[in-house]
Amino acid sequence: MPMQIIAMGGGGFSMEPENLALDRYVLAQTEKINPRICFLGQASAEHPDYIINFYNAFNQLYCKASHLSLFKPHTADIEDFLLGQDVIYVGGGNTRSMLALWREWGLHDILRTAAQNGTVLAGISAGAICWFEYGLTDSIPGQINPLKCLGYLPGTCSPHYDGEESRRPAYHRLVSTGEVPAGIALDDGTAAHYVDGERKAIVTSREGAGAYWVQKAENGDVSETPLEVRYLLAD
Repeated sequence: MPMQIIAMGGGGFSMEPENLALDRYVLAQTEKINPRICFLGQASAEHPDYIINFYNAFNQLYCKASHLSLFKPHTADIEDFLLGQDVIYVGGGNTRSMLALWREWGLHDILRTAAQNGTVLAGISAGAICWFEYGLTDSIPGQINPLKCLGYLPGTCSPHYDGEESRRPAYHRLVSTGEVPAGIALDDGTAAHYVDGERKAIVTSREGAGAYWVQKAENGDVSETPLEVRYLLAD
């Protein structure tokens, strides 16, 4: 089965509760009438408001919504529960802390198995960069730093490219120095959809929002190439 990952630079139910275009897009990739979707909120320390907002949004859609806590698990067989999902949706927050917790619980392997078995992996911000070799994270307050992530997808990813003014200069600097490889930058409201490691599409819920390929040229300069983006609400 194809391995699908949808990385959202921003947007979705947590940033655009009145515009669920990206969330509908994620569900549509399952090609199921009533898909099962599980929310992982470890990056926000499983903040109850975030979980409530997830249910408020997805209970409006045609799906079976659930969440998995790693602080108070509702099942002893976490792997079986996650492998039974059609979508696993990862929230934003502190990527570094989330990945440390995932590794302790074995989710870094379980999620790969789920994706290989056909579960769509999706997420916003921390839930977007975690799938790549490297992500640009603000896990340390006031800093944008490179973070080695799960490596399901090649290269580097940065979310909130138009939403946080420090993102662009930090990405350019880190690519220029070779601290991170070339990669994708995603504006708020923009999502990159990958199938078997290859970029299939870039979609957005915000007209004018973009995505960019950031790389180092032979002369040492960093180039930023706009990528083709499809506006979902124009469909």
